[in-house]
Amino acid sequence: MPQATPPKTIAPFGSWASQIKAELLTSGNVRLSEARLFDGKAYWLESRPAEKGRSVLVECDLSGDRLTRRDLIPAPLSVRSKAHEYGGGVYTVGQGYVYFVLAADQRIYRIATGGAVPEPVTPEGPWHYADLQLDTRRNRLICVLEDESEAEREAVARLIAIDLKQDGDFGKFTILAEGADFYSNPALSPDGTQLSFLQWHHPDMPWDATELMLAELDQTGAITKAHRIAGGKRESIFQPQWSPSGQLYYVSDKNNWWNIYRVGSDKPLWEVEAEFATPQWVFGMSTYGFLSEERIFCTYTRDGRWQLALLDLNTGKPQLLEHTGCDFESISCAGNLALFISSGAADFPAVAMYQADVGRFTTIASSSAAPVDTAWFSHAQPISFRENDRVVHAFYYPPCNPQYSAPAGEKPPLIVFGHGGPTGATSAGLNLKVQFWTSRGFAILDVNYSGSTGYGREYRDRLQDNWGILDVEDVCAGAEYLVQQGLADPGRLLIKGGSAGGYTVLAALTFHTTFSAGASHYGIGDLSTLARDTHKFESRYLDKLVGPWPEATEVYRERSPINHIEQLDCPVIFFQGLQDKVVPPNQAETMVTALRERGIPVAYITFEDEGHGFRAASSIRMALEGELEFYSRIFGFALPEPGPGIHVDNLP
Repeated sequence: MPQATPPKTIAPFGSWASQIKAELLTSGNVRLSEARLFDGKAYWLESRPAEKGRSVLVECDLSGDRLTRRDLIPAPLSVRSKAHEYGGGVYTVGQGYVYFVLAADQRIYRIATGGAVPEPVTPEGPWHYADLQLDTRRNRLICVLEDESEAEREAVARLIAIDLKQDGDFGKFTILAEGADFYSNPALSPDGTQLSFLQWHHPDMPWDATELMLAELDQTGAITKAHRIAGGKRESIFQPQWSPSGQLYYVSDKNNWWNIYRVGSDKPLWEVEAEFATPQWVFGMSTYGFLSEERIFCTYTRDGRWQLALLDLNTGKPQLLEHTGCDFESISCAGNLALFISSGAADFPAVAMYQADVGRFTTIASSSAAPVDTAWFSHAQPISFRENDRVVHAFYYPPCNPQYSAPAGEKPPLIVFGHGGPTGATSAGLNLKVQFWTSRGFAILDVNYSGSTGYGREYRDRLQDNWGILDVEDVCAGAEYLVQQGLADPGRLLIKGGSAGGYTVLAALTFHTTFSAGASHYGIGDLSTLARDTHKFESRYLDKLVGPWPEATEVYRERSPINHIEQLDCPVIFFQGLQDKVVPPNQAETMVTALRERGIPVAYITFEDEGHGFRAASSIRMALEGELEFYSRIFGFALPEPGPGIHVDNLP
């Protein structure tokens, strides 16, 4: 006879024991990115918390009956670019070599595909590289160069070609394009006679306005002429790419939605209220690729959920593909194969392959080596609610634990997540940082507040001149909506977020009274400092979100929580990397000092070797376990296991 299911243990929300421990996010768990196909092999990057966040380039041979994988870069070497601070586009493969950017010195190296010792391609210096692409006809490497050699001015961006012949002139390069503030996505036509690329200018970000440039190349590879063929004011272009026969395609939002276009046509291939792009925070992003001259393999997001499709280039008709995933990225195609990264509501992120000739999906590598019973997973429920005259979108996750339930009548504490960016979006894919909380008895509301991507340009542009206002109103309204629905305890409404999401946290806690406590992970407290001191890529970002700097100094002052600390009267825990160049530690330290002096419970957890975002396993564990312990001490619920023993000022 089948065994009876044991009765659930009755315990207060927040105090449930869980199998989803902080170690699960780090031990045997990696972050996957930049999946690509080259010469019948799959490549991708793995960021490994257990190795202090080392980013490893992995190769997998797809030709045999068994998939054979290996690390290409020996430990302790790490692959990462600091271009735009966030990097991306850090490697390419061809002519028997793998070319990559080494994190330690930011030089480009190459290693023979069967070799073990990398050799430098570029000299030492204050340069960052990204979007590497081989020009095999001319034996050179085309890429974006970010030059920081002049300390008194901001970094200079150029599109360059590095000579790979190494004929006694080490690191020699030719400038292909300069003069714009930013460049990305260099792409050679199949016959090597044309080069397309993106460029944009201050104060625009790439999701505001970009220009798609097309350049003619002579036999030596020099640009003879270049002109803009798409984009411009209030049009964002994403991922220009050549078809096998030499037609140029790109993604544009000129009809409000990021749709795919062919150069020469003003009509999208498939006109749909969905988005085939994400904000270009990093180099090397890809949402589509060519299986043939007639078919594109692509992903798009509609109503917050990503889907896969085949798109017929002759008819414009899509064929939707069934897949358990709901979040897809990093698409690369070659012949009948498509490589991509996916995650599902109950599926860990994985590198996967689609074989178009047989219509089959295959998982190549998972981000987690520790299987978890899916009964522990809370599934995202898409919800929409109104705030004033606008509709706002979010994902709600109820508490979920197969071994526990709460006492009758008790409502769960709610944590509202504010995603980073703020130009960005959250998704419904499996996120253990969400499941860590839901399995302990917390409800989660992950908000795609006004200004988020995935819902059209008009939704994205809501936040222009309104950062710190609409996003804050939206997260407060989302929490209040769940209280009205009977899904959250009004006395235990919490909010957390990192970076720009951390600013939303601090602004919500300072200017509103909805929340009882919060957690700021490397969050922004002083908009003026951010406008003055941040890196080039984001140095004019706030011109459109807040107002032109320094003309709008008063607006910056008014919207900065650090200037209104007397209004913040609830407990806050701060997590901060001391090497953070995007949001320097002094912002958190100023707010912590003020809260200490006012007698408000506050905790300040720092990480000596972390920057903007935490990569090391110990940092990730402390951020989760420390925050849980903080809430338990603030609200007085017991933990099933001891916390890390954080210090909380002004708490008995």
